[in-house]
Amino acid sequence: QVQLAESGGGLVQPGGSLRLSCAASGFTFSTAAMSWYRQAPGKERELVASITSDGGITTYAESMKGRFTISRDNAKNTLYLQTNSPNPEGTDMSYCNARRGARGDWGEETQVTVAS
Repeated sequence: QVQLAESGGGLVQPGGSLRLSCAASGFTFSTAAMSWYRQAPGKERELVASITSDGGITTYAESMKGRFTISRDNAKNTLYLQTNSPNPEGTDMSYCNARRGARGDWGEETQVTVAS
């Protein structure tokens, strides 16, 4: 059974940093391309960043460049998202996604609140 368990969400101040984790199980993590998405209240879910199965290539949505860093540790079956200098203030939900061929699996959300 595929499981993607996000953690690390919480409160962060503008200009601060936060690292989200996504622990994977139930499949061969090193064969999956991984992504992070975010969804603000009342808005559609949007892609933040993606990383290839070996971690060699990362891509970011244009509006997300410079604000996030995606990485992975295949030995630990874990995906990460470093949030740098988050702004503006508000709350959104973050999701990790595993893609293997045509199959995509979602984890449960983790909430990130930016507030001073």
